[in-house]
Amino acid sequence: MKKDEYKSKFNEEDAVGWFSIDEVTTKLYPNQEPKHFGTIIKYMLGGEDPLDGVSIYESKNQKDHYHFVSYGMSNLYYDIENCEEEYSRWGFEFTFRLAPFDEDPEEPKWVVSLMQNLAKYVFNSKNWFEEYHFIPANGPIRLNTETDITAIAFIEDPEMGSIDTPNGKVQFLQMVGITTEEYKQLKLNPKTTEVKLLLEKLKKENPLLITDLKRK
Repeated sequence: MKKDEYKSKFNEEDAVGWFSIDEVTTKLYPNQEPKHFGTIIKYMLGGEDPLDGVSIYESKNQKDHYHFVSYGMSNLYYDIENCEEEYSRWGFEFTFRLAPFDEDPEEPKWVVSLMQNLAKYVFNSKNWFEEYHFIPANGPIRLNTETDITAIAFIEDPEMGSIDTPNGKVQFLQMVGITTEEYKQLKLNPKTTEVKLLLEKLKKENPLLITDLKRK
């Protein structure tokens, strides 16, 4: 968006990017107030966690699951200096879908920690994630858990897609839990086409790519 138009529409109090994300989640969950876990000290003020927060929605689409959406990989606030950039900061936000798990008595807050760790990796290394990237979790994605899900692949969230915001483009990049064996196979042939083939195969029975920690 051109600076003049940006200035005329928004002021420094506006959470321009945040509102853009909320527009998508409100359409998807019109009558639901999410559980939101925000950071106490924002990263830009010296806090340790790059994400300003993560919202958790309860979805009934396909089957009951938790749907997580991050806030902080893209530019959330008024930013006249960067409003003409093509992408909003890193150009994506994390999402994740999780089937309920017996060992989670309440909301699965471990996912929030997982997202924060991935965000730290991006902010510190300057290596960002894109669709069909994959990464090991260096153990179970839920710590101290007996599960075969030990790595993550990325795909555009099938319901949230990508959006144009006043701060630039944002893709909702869904984290999909994959098994140790699936990860090993991808390591042997780490081409985008192989990751795509795996995710398309998983989609046949699981169109929303909901991660189930019990999957073998």
